[in-house]
Amino acid sequence: MSVDAATVKRIARLARIRIEESEVASYQSELNAILGFVEHLSEVNVEGVEPMTSVTPMALRRRDDAITDGGYADRIVSNAPLSEDNFFMVPKVVE
Repeated sequence: MSVDAATVKRIARLARIRIEESEVASYQSELNAILGFVEHLSEVNVEGVEPMTSVTPMALRRRDDAITDGGYADRIVSNAPLSEDNFFMVPKVVE
C-alpha cells in the first residue's frame, strides 16, 4: 500500500494537524515507511506463539470483592447545599 499526497493531506485534516505544502512529501515518505514496516511484520510466522501482555510473566494484583462499610448516606450528603432523601439535588440543566 502506498500513500499519496492527497491521502497525507486528508489524514492531516482529519487529525486537525496543519501541515505546509513543503512538508507533504516528507510525511508521505514517513507514512509509506511505516506501512512498509507493518507489511513486513505480516510475513512473520507467529503460528503457536501465545499473545503476551508483558515481557516478564506477571499476574494482576486483585483485591477481595468484599462488601465494605456503608449505610451512611446522611453523612455523605451533609455538606451538600441541597439534598432530599439522601440524594444530591442540582439545578435542572436540560429543558
